[in-house]
Amino acid sequence: MSDVLDASPYDALLLLSFGGPEGPDDVVPFLENVTRGRGIPKERLKEVGQHYFQFGGVSPINDQNRALLDALRKDFAEHGLDLPVYWGNRNWAPYLTDTLRDMVRDGRRRILVLATSAYASYSGCRQYRENLADALATLEKEGLELPKIDKLRHYFNHPGFVEPMVDGVIRSLAGLPEDVRDGAHIAFCTHSIPTAAADTSGPVEAHGDGGAYVAQHLDVARLIADAVRERTGVDHPWQLVYQSRSGAPHIPWLEPDICDHLEERKAAGVPAVVMAPIGFVSDHMEVLYDLDTEATAKAEELGLPVRRSATVGDDPRFAAAVRELVVERAAAESGRDVTRCALGALGPSHDLCPVGCCPARAPRPAAAGADSPYA
Repeated sequence: MSDVLDASPYDALLLLSFGGPEGPDDVVPFLENVTRGRGIPKERLKEVGQHYFQFGGVSPINDQNRALLDALRKDFAEHGLDLPVYWGNRNWAPYLTDTLRDMVRDGRRRILVLATSAYASYSGCRQYRENLADALATLEKEGLELPKIDKLRHYFNHPGFVEPMVDGVIRSLAGLPEDVRDGAHIAFCTHSIPTAAADTSGPVEAHGDGGAYVAQHLDVARLIADAVRERTGVDHPWQLVYQSRSGAPHIPWLEPDICDHLEERKAAGVPAVVMAPIGFVSDHMEVLYDLDTEATAKAEELGLPVRRSATVGDDPRFAAAVRELVVERAAAESGRDVTRCALGALGPSHDLCPVGCCPARAPRPAAAGADSPYA
């Protein structure tokens, strides 16, 4: 058992997330962090911040990360995995650079990173790696000894991520009125991104129409739809749809939008819809507002029964999946035998992001990849 749960050479895990405001006074400064360098006026940020102000200026993401931290620490302790877990955010406290500085001062030298994004994309992977490189550059200027950092592979098709979502869809179907349940459509929802970013997501060989980002989501959607059919005996029609677009109108983004999709399903005679947010690890603001508020209001306007299934959050199966991914990566780094767990047609993702994977428009240093300046 000790060999199975050996985390060496790693001495810490860093939960790396987006961050969110925790009160009304935090909203605009948080959005300034998110949009830094884009020249967006403060008045415009106040308008954008209305989504947060509707909920008291508090994003649920930080509390959800605290719950995930507790779940990870509990699972690690129960299974004898001696690995401390830290938490840092890109855009709000606890800030990544501060957390990484604390880790270095605590003597951590080989750090694994779990990003709260399961799929390949610039914003969901490489941008986190760029933030890690920025933090390391700051610590280097401060004269601190730099740790070696690796990032856990994409976990979109790990059973511990997929199976809780299957249960969530089945519960949502069961919550629909019986006379519309069997005819319900499943809308698998994820964050829209510019089509140019989607097309170049993943390794170079995966680039093309939608890139790895769309392919990975479609694979997960098929896995869930197939599992729902096997467990309920009903073959529900489904489609991958998008939400949370935030870009300029002239730039093409992935479509259809969830609200447009609901209108189309209603016009097509679909009796009900389950919205399954497979692109999100937890029920943070983009789920709370874009699905639970905006899309649900659109469905009510249309007279279309809808339910929204749960994200993975701090489900014990997800915590167990993280433990398995840690042990897997540690074994690979140490030259031990590795069992890589993955469902679907795509197989397990790469450990090390290759050169050209999810490129940025303007190249910036990124840690924890083949092109990292911090080997």
